[in-house]
Amino acid sequence: MSRQVYLFERPARFVAGTVGQPGDRTFYLQASDGSGRTVSVALEKSQVQVLADRMNELLDEVASRAGTVIPPDADVDDLEPLTAPIDEEFRVAAMGLAWDGTSEAVVVEAVAATDEPIDEDAILSDSEEGPDALRVTITPMAARAFVARARRVVAAGRPSCPLCSLPLDPVGHVCPRQNGYRR
Repeated sequence: MSRQVYLFERPARFVAGTVGQPGDRTFYLQASDGSGRTVSVALEKSQVQVLADRMNELLDEVASRAGTVIPPDADVDDLEPLTAPIDEEFRVAAMGLAWDGTSEAVVVEAVAATDEPIDEDAILSDSEEGPDALRVTITPMAARAFVARARRVVAAGRPSCPLCSLPLDPVGHVCPRQNGYRR
């Protein structure tokens, strides 16, 4: 099967965002270049959280090894909604994250789900065969901004129950720690 790889070298915009109300949201990664090309891929909330955490760890590791300073916190300067129309290219099954020392940039790859298990070697590879992928190369500062926005997007969901940590619906929820008593 021929592979479609959507490449974005230092895109004008690379963000995580959602469509829908808390409790019924769909999460997306969206990359846009200056020419108006936009690619959106759907993924799970937990995948956004893990990507943000791992990207932050990668940047900290690169900074400590190089003896340089990549400011640990970036302001979320991109508070705009996702670019419409949001046409989902694919649903993400696996992701890869790497540091490109030559260009001093973070490489993120999101790989599409397939009928067969995804071979780990297919992630971040230039193979002609395999699942479709979105590959984005961003600067360290753009990566910090991505992390800040992704964390904000994830935190904007439903609040957690103080007893069981499950999400609270606007009408409450049946808490297992209270033997099903609805608050």
